[in-house]
Amino acid sequence: MIKVIVNGAHGRMGSTVVNAVVNDSELELVGAVDIVGGMDAGDKAGCGKTGIIISTDLQKTIDETKPDVMVDFTQPSVVFNTASLALKNKVRPVIGTTGLTDEQKAELDKIAKENNTACFIAANFAIGAVLMMKMAVEAAKYMPDVEIIELHHDNKLDAPSGTALVTAEMIKQVRESHKQGHANEKEKLAGARGAEYDGMRIHSVRLPGYVAHQEVIFGGLGQTLTIRHDSIDRTSFMPGVVLACKKIVGLNAGLTCNLDKIMD
Repeated sequence: MIKVIVNGAHGRMGSTVVNAVVNDSELELVGAVDIVGGMDAGDKAGCGKTGIIISTDLQKTIDETKPDVMVDFTQPSVVFNTASLALKNKVRPVIGTTGLTDEQKAELDKIAKENNTACFIAANFAIGAVLMMKMAVEAAKYMPDVEIIELHHDNKLDAPSGTALVTAEMIKQVRESHKQGHANEKEKLAGARGAEYDGMRIHSVRLPGYVAHQEVIFGGLGQTLTIRHDSIDRTSFMPGVVLACKKIVGLNAGLTCNLDKIMD
């Protein structure tokens, strides 16, 4: 059994992770942490009492439970510190919180190697989202004019989403950089054309009712191609989270990014 603690266990994603861990035969939930504590983690997740009360002290939880893995769905402002703490205690972080900078990722890689411990980050844990990104890369080889629209719930803190940025980075590897749109186009309102990345445009939508959605639109002579993925429920991320919890125990020390790296 792989011993797992969930950081951010009181939140919507964290509660869903608790449920997934409790219901997997190879994983054992041994701890739960959040800034809001005091409730049985299973009750909060809707899977019945577990006897594991959500704590507000991550270090104490690690000391008491000696976990193998920490799943972290907290916030961009705290995830670097919580991941660093886990690594220094030789606990393997599986991070689903987006918003870490390249410098922070490099530092986590350094800390992980210093402590001979693996660290894993994924911009999106949905299997379908990984396939969407792979298909977008293939399409970009033949249709290099592309824009990305990502749509999320209105409580998401970072924009563009991590998935959109990873998609753009992957597309950049297979297309020649070029600025899209008319050479003399003018924005009547700042930001109307979205954010620019290597000449591509990325647009972020934040509205109630959405969970996580992305479409990659390619344009060519007389045709368009749209590749879209929709997560209509947070359970869509759980097969990827569970997979990461199992695979990370066999990864080399250091940082591994994105689900495609651990999918067989």
